[in-house]
Amino acid sequence: MTKLLPGLALIIVLLIILSRTSNIGRKITLYFILVLLALSMIIPFYMMFIYATLPTNKIYSYPPVIWFGSNIAKNFQSMSKIVNFLQSLGNSVIVTASNTVLVLLFCSMGGYAFAIYNFKFKKQLFGILLLTMMIPWTAGIIPWFWLMSKFGWLNDFKALIIPSAANAFGIFWMRQYCLKNVPESVLDAARIDGCSEWTIFFRVVSPVILPAYASLGIMQFVNVWNDFVAPMLILRRKALLTLPVMLRTMIGDRGTDYGALMLASTCAVLPLLIVFLLASKYFMSGLTAGAIKE
Repeated sequence: MTKLLPGLALIIVLLIILSRTSNIGRKITLYFILVLLALSMIIPFYMMFIYATLPTNKIYSYPPVIWFGSNIAKNFQSMSKIVNFLQSLGNSVIVTASNTVLVLLFCSMGGYAFAIYNFKFKKQLFGILLLTMMIPWTAGIIPWFWLMSKFGWLNDFKALIIPSAANAFGIFWMRQYCLKNVPESVLDAARIDGCSEWTIFFRVVSPVILPAYASLGIMQFVNVWNDFVAPMLILRRKALLTLPVMLRTMIGDRGTDYGALMLASTCAVLPLLIVFLLASKYFMSGLTAGAIKE
């Protein structure tokens, strides 16, 4: 790898010189940089998939193996002996799906209320909401854990689902989307037709803000699925462990089967990739909503 660095540096210098001479040179330089950035993000996932099919001794070999091996069946057997992957997968699905659904429901309601309705202390409440986003999440770990213990929610999924069922970022995100994409005239027309406020929200507004649902849903899904600290503090029983904590238990003091660990990591990442691919269209439209001024 180090032998490639001088050649790569020379190519970058030539592209920089070329970019100052013509528009085509600028495009070539831009695409080259984008390709490098894409490869820097793809290669770690690719190597994880490769290592999931190799024994531990080949993972440490030099030069590194860059193609799939034939040890995936043995890695799966080793993984099954060390941990109960399906049980942890089910735990992660329950926690992540429940929390994501609640966040989408409550944050969309809160964002819609701040965007459409006028009520007393509206600006002050929204300002306080934004201020909470400036507080580091680590500052609330001890009070949060103390409250969960007082509620009797240790070793209970409720401690991972309910406290974060509405968050400041989600409300802010939905508010901004509603301001730009929910016309007042449509709401007035629905009220004239006799629709209640609940009917307007669920039958009129919700379909309009579907891209915002997809964007926020993916971000929340990824955050909860990858969360390690909260499950580690709350869940003590092995049968309740979520995937991130379960992966940590595969690292032993007397040795680690890295082939099995990489296979478990691959299986843990696949649901995230599937969810993103299924909702990528709406995710991108939600991110770019309001970026173009008409």
